[in-house]
Amino acid sequence: MGVFVVLPLVLPLTAWPIARLAGPRLHPRTATRVLSLVGGVLAVCSTLCLLLLMVAGTAQLPGNPLPDAWADPEVRAVVPYDEAVGQAALLVLAAVAVACGHLLWRHGRVRAGAARALTGLPPSRRAVLPDERPYAYALPGGRRTHGRVVVSSGMLDLLDARERDALIAHEEAHLTGRHHRFLLVAGLAARANPFLHPLRSAVAFTAERWADEDAARAVGDRRVVARAIGKAALASGPGRDLRGVPPLPAFAAAGPAPGPVPRRVAALLRPVPPVRAWPPAGTAAGLALWMATSGAAASALSSANATLVLVTVLRDATSAL
Repeated sequence: MGVFVVLPLVLPLTAWPIARLAGPRLHPRTATRVLSLVGGVLAVCSTLCLLLLMVAGTAQLPGNPLPDAWADPEVRAVVPYDEAVGQAALLVLAAVAVACGHLLWRHGRVRAGAARALTGLPPSRRAVLPDERPYAYALPGGRRTHGRVVVSSGMLDLLDARERDALIAHEEAHLTGRHHRFLLVAGLAARANPFLHPLRSAVAFTAERWADEDAARAVGDRRVVARAIGKAALASGPGRDLRGVPPLPAFAAAGPAPGPVPRRVAALLRPVPPVRAWPPAGTAAGLALWMATSGAAASALSSANATLVLVTVLRDATSAL
């Protein structure tokens, strides 16, 4: 296995430049999809290599579930391993499993709680909750349902008619684009490898920008969407989550400047970003994107190589016993 089993653990660092440049340099739809894909690939590869390190390094531990032949001295003599590294990998894998499990549990709990809040309301595409607190979010549906746009009466009271249309269009864009899936992939990736935390933040921002652009196209006025976002952020207060449910994308969540809301408003006051599948290679965003995709490809190849080597060596060594 050699260095191939270690590379995927550090190759997520190659995604940091594009995580920083994706928001202002790429169309938000492209940025969200690319960042989620790159983050998912890098997370899967790093987790696989942790598993390989654990398998190679803990074969001789009592009570392990591996075949007894794997702990034979003749097999261990031809398998590169380190018991301390293997035991450390086992602990890290357990931590990753707990962190990812907690995120999935919280995601399900939040969606279930949001669905319970709608009990008794008409089964329409849009639901208005009698609540003075200003919030709005898109509640994803299941396989047979398309989800619902949920908005509080307090949020509607803040906005005029056109701004309300922008709000609804924004949340409809979240449902149509299945943005919660991108957010979930980015969240799981960040828990699988801490080096992927910048991608999680970047995906959260670009998903909101994606919905902003769709809303601006639907209402035909970018300034109306910017004004609605600014009003909602000011009413919510600095640093407070509008809904208290992080797994679901909010219409506007204020934070310390230069936070996501000021950057979103500034982007809407500029011209429509060009829709390009891939930026020119000579630009900063193009170079960063090539670096991230190359890192993901190298991670996939390294983990595949390490897996093939380990499986081949163990199969040949055990068959020779």
